[in-house]
Amino acid sequence: MGQLTSNGHQLTPHPSDADVIVVNTCSFIDPAKQESVDTILEMAEYKKTGRAQRLIVAGCLVERYRAEIQKNIPDVDAVIGTNELEKITAICEGVTPGENPFDAYLYHDLTPRVVATPRHFAYIKIAEGCDHPCTFCVIPQYRGKFRSRRFESVISEATRLFSQGVREINLIGQDTTCYGEDLGMKDGLAALLERLAQIPTREEKWVRFLYCYPNKITQKLLDTIAAHDALVKYIDMPLQHASASVLKRMKRGAHAEIFLKLLDKIRRTIPGVGIRTSMIAGFPGETEKDFEILCDFVKAARFDRLGVFSYSDEDTSASFHLDRKVDALTIYNRKRRLMAIQRKISRESNRALVGRELPVLIEGPSADSELVWQARLATQAPEIDGVCYISDPGEQPLGQGEIRTMRITAAHDYDLTGDIVDVRAAELVQIGSFA
Repeated sequence: MGQLTSNGHQLTPHPSDADVIVVNTCSFIDPAKQESVDTILEMAEYKKTGRAQRLIVAGCLVERYRAEIQKNIPDVDAVIGTNELEKITAICEGVTPGENPFDAYLYHDLTPRVVATPRHFAYIKIAEGCDHPCTFCVIPQYRGKFRSRRFESVISEATRLFSQGVREINLIGQDTTCYGEDLGMKDGLAALLERLAQIPTREEKWVRFLYCYPNKITQKLLDTIAAHDALVKYIDMPLQHASASVLKRMKRGAHAEIFLKLLDKIRRTIPGVGIRTSMIAGFPGETEKDFEILCDFVKAARFDRLGVFSYSDEDTSASFHLDRKVDALTIYNRKRRLMAIQRKISRESNRALVGRELPVLIEGPSADSELVWQARLATQAPEIDGVCYISDPGEQPLGQGEIRTMRITAAHDYDLTGDIVDVRAAELVQIGSFA
């Protein structure tokens, strides 16, 4: 979007108004792949009923099915893979793009960008690709080998975003905890976080990072998070399973006891930390005993947030060739049982917060009702965790992107309800000068 707008094109969220429609796709698991195909077919109709003259398909589906898309969907005028993004303007204009001078795409601080999130938070990708051999994952095939952005490039982009009013930056990558290793840096992520925490801002800021690989979580990283108020006390660490035999077949290693010791170290180092993880139900070879080990582990670990994915048998992944596949009904039932365990844990954890006064980031009106505003605790990452509903905004109007203090008054399975109990900084100045 940034490249297109910097070259004079206008963006529209309405496909009926567009001259060119670009569908950015995913093919990581079957549901994402099906959603991508359905969207391509839906958008193709606008070439008949709207003003659209060109339909472009971009992203991971192109990496996997380039020839099939061009052959089987004649309404698609061009495709663009994950390492060809600098060609987007030429392709949208119907011009033959020049050759890519780079082996693999990685944007930087000077790359034109349109921030698609609300004004108060943003994502920064600090690395691309992955070198881990997980058998269920196809990211290395589509995204390539792990490669970090330059340190100062990340700092420059973050400084610019904070100066534009962003209050929360979320660092992302297929594996953020390997940041800097390919550049010869030791403790690269810890160094990056420390520098980000020191960027001067007019107002309080939050910095979080997502997607830790468990054996890359060092004491240095944990100490850095604990030492800086601007670094959100939140760890997103997908563990995928707890049974040693299943993790071995996933080519990840470790087991429940190792993970429990790691969780204990995280919680001792960072008091009040929120920990999120994700698990895969029904991986090939997962027995009832393996699943019971996983359930017992989730009960003992008491994660603040947990997501469960049904195993998706992708023909390009190494796990596709493993034996002892688990049937779909068993996978479904295991997923439901695991989420039922987590729902009880989450409800108990939320109830323990009732009566506490905690900082929240004001998000704006709820998607369910414009009359109810919502916010997030620092331990609630955007778009993937629960939210806080504001029952009493206090005497001053709420402003999107403000960090305020909420007293928690009610707990639900995943969400919270509370009242704003502070006074905005501007109001405090006014009251103080009046007095």
